[in-house]
Amino acid sequence: MKTNSISRRESLLKIFQGAGLMSLGGLVWSAFLNKASISQMVLRPPAAIAESDFLAACIKCGACVEACPYNTLKLAEPQENIPIGTPWFNPRVIPCYMCVDVPCVPACPTKALDLDKLIPAGKESIPENMNVNMMDVGVAVVDEKSCIAFWGIQCDACYRACPLINEALFLSFERNERTGKHAFLKPTINPDICTGCGKCEHACVTEKAAIFVLPRQIAEGKAGDFYKKGWEKPAEESTTEPVETKPEEPASKEPEIKGKQEDEDYLNNWEELLDE
Repeated sequence: MKTNSISRRESLLKIFQGAGLMSLGGLVWSAFLNKASISQMVLRPPAAIAESDFLAACIKCGACVEACPYNTLKLAEPQENIPIGTPWFNPRVIPCYMCVDVPCVPACPTKALDLDKLIPAGKESIPENMNVNMMDVGVAVVDEKSCIAFWGIQCDACYRACPLINEALFLSFERNERTGKHAFLKPTINPDICTGCGKCEHACVTEKAAIFVLPRQIAEGKAGDFYKKGWEKPAEESTTEPVETKPEEPASKEPEIKGKQEDEDYLNNWEELLDE
């Protein structure tokens, strides 16, 4: 009887242990899937490789975090729903200040942060040749519904904060027909130049930032190969015959903005405003 009792007790214990392990495994797996999904939205340090490759290469050593002079980077903690120990940053709290020497990148021992992503073509792959303007953390997006500049309230906080002012972020001038006396100064992003540093998001004056940085693969769509730009000739179709061309005038750094001069003149017409 005693032997049977012990055997029955051991069997029940093993059953409960197995059930507990299965439950724990389910929780771990669901947590992994949740974190894997959320990690697609996280902003990584400059020159980070593709997210799946980054997670495989990053050894969570914290070297890049230690190298950052602005305390921008931090290691993910369990409650942040990001793979634990991986470096990331929240630009609303502390943006990337785009250090000229980009110290976080050469500090990485595994090439999870790939120095070559910041090396201009034709230059030697050494830290001294890095160009921080080539970093591609993400791209800024404007929520026109909550941006007060789109309401007609004059605000250029994000524009002034942009390290590539008039290149990555510029103001589009548009007459305000509602008031008849003012012009909208709408922040506009050039996604081909925006580095995703997040200084615009950090500077935004609204309660929740109306301009924010998203990973490029999340922020941008894709037309697909089916659609073609008929006005653009493929490289192989371009003519090899010499074509006489006139010297081009130096292009202005500020993009040409339709209606800008008209709206500026309109804003400067004080006599008309005083008469009213």
